[in-house]
Amino acid sequence: MKIAFIAHDRKKEEMVNFVIAYERVFEGNKLYSTGTTGLRIMENTDLKIHRFMSGPLGGDQQIGALVAQNEMDLIIFLRDPLMAQPHEPDINALLRLCDVQGIPLATNIATAEILVKALDRGDFAWRDLVHKYKPISEEL
Repeated sequence: MKIAFIAHDRKKEEMVNFVIAYERVFEGNKLYSTGTTGLRIMENTDLKIHRFMSGPLGGDQQIGALVAQNEMDLIIFLRDPLMAQPHEPDINALLRLCDVQGIPLATNIATAEILVKALDRGDFAWRDLVHKYKPISEEL
């Protein structure tokens, strides 16, 4: 599974604590993150994460590019709903792409926990079928 972590500044500590709590579940998956979030997770866990740029510098768009190609399986994006974000258009584009591609997306810790528990149970096997049977138009 390909899993991405994104967290706004005031949510980074919450993300780190969440990943620490579920580190065993995340092991063995391909992990991605925006810059600082990924660095903080790696400093506090034994996980290896491919880090993109910081969100405001294009990291959200880099993850969005993988989503657009249906190359991402799960995104945990802890957003700060009480703080305006200068890159809000990038955030909205990423959320829209997740809806278009049917990518599970958690934007708060409660939903993230539900999705990670489903991942631990093996409930994401349907994503393997998505990768195996891509639409004919993508094979051309």
